[in-house]
Amino acid sequence: MSEAQIVHRRLIQSLYKRSLKTAQDWYIDTSLFRRKAVELRMEFDAKKNLRHPRQIAQAIQDAERQLAELRHPDPYIAPTAPGGTKFERNLHPDPREPFANEEH
Repeated sequence: MSEAQIVHRRLIQSLYKRSLKTAQDWYIDTSLFRRKAVELRMEFDAKKNLRHPRQIAQAIQDAERQLAELRHPDPYIAPTAPGGTKFERNLHPDPREPFANEEH
């Protein structure tokens, strides 16, 4: 596999992953999200046999534009991820500083 093919494959994989994440922002219920994920996979599979470079570039450009249009104003963030509601909650004290909270 050539380097150009590897780069193209990674571009498409990234686009697919970002599409799934955007869909998950809109469809938090698992059954609704799975239905949308199957639809997305069908869309990607329908275009995987494109061979003409202009058609491929147009399909990627259309997908990027659609992804930008569907961006959620308040995307889902896992509770324990940075920016989530439980991020760094109840941190364990640093064992190297046993009296960090006490004044001397």
